[in-house]
Amino acid sequence: MRRRAGRILAGALLAALFTAGAHAEPRAVRAEVEPIDAVARGPSVEARLAEIRRRIQRVLEYPSLARSRGLEGTTRIQFEVRRDGEAAGVRVAGSSGHWLLDRAAERCVRRAAPLPWVHGRLEVPVRFALDD
Repeated sequence: MRRRAGRILAGALLAALFTAGAHAEPRAVRAEVEPIDAVARGPSVEARLAEIRRRIQRVLEYPSLARSRGLEGTTRIQFEVRRDGEAAGVRVAGSSGHWLLDRAAERCVRRAAPLPWVHGRLEVPVRFALDD
């Protein structure tokens, strides 16, 4: 019985609230919101990726044994850039076909720090060419 009385009372209160609001004049509400620039400041993602590739190629050391054997190729390296600019989780995603070049590519990615921060996992080609 108490439950039913409580439901009737709650229903009556809700009905009173809805009918009172139905007869009221609509009021215009004006919100003053300061616009916020959603565009990030600083270099674009493309510019940061280009800088990462440039820094990696700049510290690239061609292994002398690979050079003497005339080995060339491109290794695709995957990694993440931590907030401190260090490369983390460095691994070969696509081999050049020569383990000497693949290991050298992993080393140069680690040595290229500090790198500009980019969210997510990156895959960067590291090119070894004797004519460079």
